[in-house]
Amino acid sequence: MPTPIRQKRVAERLRAELSEMLLQELKDPRLRLLTVTNVLIDRELEHANIFVSAMGNAERQAEVLQGLTSAQGFIRRELSRRLQLRRAPEVHFHWDAMPDKVEQVGQLLDQLKEAEKPVSSEEMGLSEAADDSTE
Repeated sequence: MPTPIRQKRVAERLRAELSEMLLQELKDPRLRLLTVTNVLIDRELEHANIFVSAMGNAERQAEVLQGLTSAQGFIRRELSRRLQLRRAPEVHFHWDAMPDKVEQVGQLLDQLKEAEKPVSSEEMGLSEAADDSTE
């Protein structure tokens, strides 16, 4: 059984190799502008859960996952050849919604900033009141 360090190194190498394959070798138009966000591999190095993300809506999500599923055999064969593991892990693709959530949190934080901005005295109408009190 591999150590957690080896498990992490294999997962990182899988992510790097798959990213390179997506950029240079896979010609499926459904897989353009795709990012491999994370790879989790089990302790026996037999199953790899690969999380991907791309800009787009739910339709784009289904399209990407369908494209990856159709290329699954090629991807596994290439990863086996490149990583030189005794047994190539089964690859399972999942959509990573984290980038969308990060964007939503960013928008919420921006809204909070706008709500907390100090209101200037001019906006509150204090400048007119101050002028009246000096006379």
